[in-house]
Amino acid sequence: MKILVSGSSGTIGTHFLNAVSSDSFELWRLVRSHREGENMIFWDPQGGHVSDPSLLEGFDAVVHLSGENIIGRWTEEKKNSIRQSRVLSTRYLVDLFSGLQNPPKTFICASAIGYYGDRGEERLTERSAIGSGFFPDVCREWEEEANRASDLGVRVINLRTGVVLSPKGGILSSLLLPFKMGLGGVIGSGQQYLSWISIEDISRIIVYLLEHEEVKGPVNAVSPSPMTNRQFTTTLARILRRPAWFAVPAFAIRLFFGEMGRCTILAGSMVLPEKLLSSGYEFLYKDLDSALEDIVLE
Repeated sequence: MKILVSGSSGTIGTHFLNAVSSDSFELWRLVRSHREGENMIFWDPQGGHVSDPSLLEGFDAVVHLSGENIIGRWTEEKKNSIRQSRVLSTRYLVDLFSGLQNPPKTFICASAIGYYGDRGEERLTERSAIGSGFFPDVCREWEEEANRASDLGVRVINLRTGVVLSPKGGILSSLLLPFKMGLGGVIGSGQQYLSWISIEDISRIIVYLLEHEEVKGPVNAVSPSPMTNRQFTTTLARILRRPAWFAVPAFAIRLFFGEMGRCTILAGSMVLPEKLLSSGYEFLYKDLDSALEDIVLE
């Protein structure tokens, strides 16, 4: 199977490329800088340029993982960059597909559980309505651009990824040092839900979706066991054998991170992987204990 991957230098993209078998997949990368290397195609989605559009012919699937990190104060400039890195890059890719004689059979486009917004203890599946706010709006536009590929006969999957647990990027890598120093603690009320997924499972899910043609549309890439921030904190501290006494009050998060902190760190949603479970996917890590033990104690 011939696969083209964007965002290959990110946490998910790097792990996916390292995890999949070269015996089963011929892997190509869309890259944003001119580099020497095999199976690389240069592109500039902001400028609407690709080095050689004909190189995109004949791929079995495109896995689009590009997107600017949402962490940081959401100034208008930052929000615009977050939106453009997702919406415009996806629009450009689908526009490229429309000019191909042999467009990809499958388009797996990253999305996020941010689609659902801050929903408290509501149990959310792929059938749940969209939330309100900046990031749900971004996710809606993002998915709408990806779904245009279905008009070309392409199977589209909107991969609504949860909080990815990896020692090499994301929230967990940021938390490990303070927790190991005994400086970890609950954030805000601690009642906000964290819908997580291990880095190992997210790569396995992508492979699973590539191989299971019956699955399409939105797919919640989260474990079956969402946890509250307090449960997550307690579990991580116990596995590291450290105390977790230094609670971070909500006002401090709002002060330092502004809208981003209020809408992400202090917000939460209980998202469930209904479509993956019903289609037969078997999670490598169903519970937080086993996931964290393998990640932080390896």
